[in-house]
Amino acid sequence: MTLPLVFSSEISEARAAGSAIVALESTIITHGMPYPQNLETARRVEETVRRAGATPATIAVLDGTLHIGLEPAELEALAQAKDVAKVSRADLAVCMARGGNGATTVAATMIAARLAGIEVFATGGIGGVHKGAEDSFDISADLQELAQTAVTVVCAGAKAILDLNKTFEVLETLGVPVIGYGQDMLPSFWSRGSDIPAPLRMDSAAEIAAAQAMRAALGLPGGQLVANPIPPEAEIPAETLAPVIAQAQQEADDAGIAAKAVTPFLLQRIFELTEGRSLEANIALVLNNARLAAEISREIVASR
Repeated sequence: MTLPLVFSSEISEARAAGSAIVALESTIITHGMPYPQNLETARRVEETVRRAGATPATIAVLDGTLHIGLEPAELEALAQAKDVAKVSRADLAVCMARGGNGATTVAATMIAARLAGIEVFATGGIGGVHKGAEDSFDISADLQELAQTAVTVVCAGAKAILDLNKTFEVLETLGVPVIGYGQDMLPSFWSRGSDIPAPLRMDSAAEIAAAQAMRAALGLPGGQLVANPIPPEAEIPAETLAPVIAQAQQEADDAGIAAKAVTPFLLQRIFELTEGRSLEANIALVLNNARLAAEISREIVASR
């Protein structure tokens, strides 16, 4: 069977030249914010990658075809599209087989990046273990994907709405390297710090690239998770967010919201309760992660 996968013209040129490429997810476009702000943000993230010396590959499923990089018209159409599926490992193949449109989560973006030979992926925050998971068993597929797909993922930590301690305990069990970038504690998405020590610390893109190369030489499965703290001027202190997150979580519980609907609901309520400040921080941390991911990708290419 021929895999329905296409490369944008920009990505095709980068592949031919052997230059640095950074994968980008598409759920932030379709499920993260309204049009036209989603399109403006997507363009800013792509341009940030370019300015940092790499080529951005925004990944999505369009009419059943897996696109590695989007042409400008395709990006704009996706930003305005309705009823786009949010696809992960479990439903990526079904979406493609049915000829549907799908925005890729962290897990699905990692799968697509591996297929395309892209080794670095920038996102906002990964999914993880939801609060109350001891009863609901609600654990993101992102964690298992990190354990089996060889892509370095740059994020600002796990989303702060999660049970962060359990999330990082699961990653430890799965053997995923969790790297604090430039600090000894893990960031917590909108906030630079947490009460969780970073299992590993690295202070340069070159170190991270070298670690990825060594994992490949050892034949180890899975990727690396790089936790890059949000810029100081953009962060929201954890103590400010704690009661806001607690209120949003209680509202979700009271409404019986579960499974894939939990994260979008919580993020929307936190956006409302912080009067938009959470979204501004989210954009700032994604841009920051895009810069670091481009630096790592450049180091990987330079070391070959």
